[in-house]
Amino acid sequence: MTTPLTEVLEGQRAAELRQAARALLKEPLLLAHGAHADEFRLVRQHAAELRDWFDRNTGWSLQADTEAVRLRKTPGNPSDATHPAREASRAAAPFTRRRYVLLCLALAALERGEAQIALGRLAEQVVMDASDPRLVEAGVEFTLERREERLDLAVVVRLLLRLGVLRRVAGDEDAYVSGAGDALYDVERRVLAGLLATRRGPSLVTAAAFEERITELAAETALESDELRFRAIRHRLTRRLLDDPVLYYDELSDAELAYLTRQRAFIVARIGELTGLVAEVRAEGIAMVDPFDELTDVRMPEQGTHGHITLLLAEHLAAAEGPVGPDELHARVRELAREHGGYWSKSAREPGLEPELAERAVAKLAALGLVTRTPEGVVPRPALARYAVGDTVALEAGTVTTSTAGTRGANAPAATTRAATTRKAKKK
Repeated sequence: MTTPLTEVLEGQRAAELRQAARALLKEPLLLAHGAHADEFRLVRQHAAELRDWFDRNTGWSLQADTEAVRLRKTPGNPSDATHPAREASRAAAPFTRRRYVLLCLALAALERGEAQIALGRLAEQVVMDASDPRLVEAGVEFTLERREERLDLAVVVRLLLRLGVLRRVAGDEDAYVSGAGDALYDVERRVLAGLLATRRGPSLVTAAAFEERITELAAETALESDELRFRAIRHRLTRRLLDDPVLYYDELSDAELAYLTRQRAFIVARIGELTGLVAEVRAEGIAMVDPFDELTDVRMPEQGTHGHITLLLAEHLAAAEGPVGPDELHARVRELAREHGGYWSKSAREPGLEPELAERAVAKLAALGLVTRTPEGVVPRPALARYAVGDTVALEAGTVTTSTAGTRGANAPAATTRAATTRKAKKK
């Protein structure tokens, strides 16, 4: 028989475990020193239980030592390219192909280097490695003589600083970019060693095509029994429910859909118990909604000019019956600028900026699972229906409102009315 004190202690332990799990989902790499030191200590305290849960339900491994904890996440959908790396915040520009290559070359140089390294020396190593004939054949070439190339390397270094791979000792990146100085860093080798989250070493991958190489990197071991195959399916489904804004049934294989149909209640209950996420089940799929609106790297609705444009384009796309081409989207942005430009920033009202504004909005909608891109144009997904404006309804004299398809009743929690419009943090 449990006592009130036992119940309190058990409730406190469960709350701490949930907080630790959420911290890992938000930041899969936590350091003992820095902005996430409190979360690091909490995860370390519950590392054994967290390691067991993630291994059993997602196949993700958790490494914890005195310096760092690292949840090695692999995506449920390896082909999802809607969440690129960024230097710092969500507003920062996404990584380009050049920056990704520079990141890999910089990590390789740091792995071979000393405990300290200057940015100029790191640049020399990157240029040397970039001369590899295979990179040249692929059209990759770096001299770092141009300012924009040095700026790309500086952005990569700032990402490594944020991750804790590097610690700045002296100087800064801006001085290097301008050619007026240099910077010196300590290399945190234990953090560097924990970055790689692949199941196989990249050198062992034999596929040539990009998507096939990604699939091989994250491939499971040979599945020679029904038990192993079912476990692999459970891992993929749980990963997607934790990472993706919405899991659509039509994106699943027959085996995955059959397994989810049988085990849905068990899977979502296990996720909810550990993380506090709430399952919203619809005819088209499932979304795990965060009532606290914390585990997300893309938000909608969002304040500001771009958030407003995204919301208005979502309304337009929700009413579409098929693909919407770029010309139509650009024309719609011009119309919106005439109607709502008074509320937008001055730069967003400049003529000719419509393609950039439309692309930014579509990129966010795609990242949230609300639209997909096809050669014919942008295609709305079922979850976008909540942004479709319905019929005007008279409430009382002089007052009107419009109904929105897909939303819940007025008494529903605000977070659940936005289900499938926020994506759980997808950092690798």
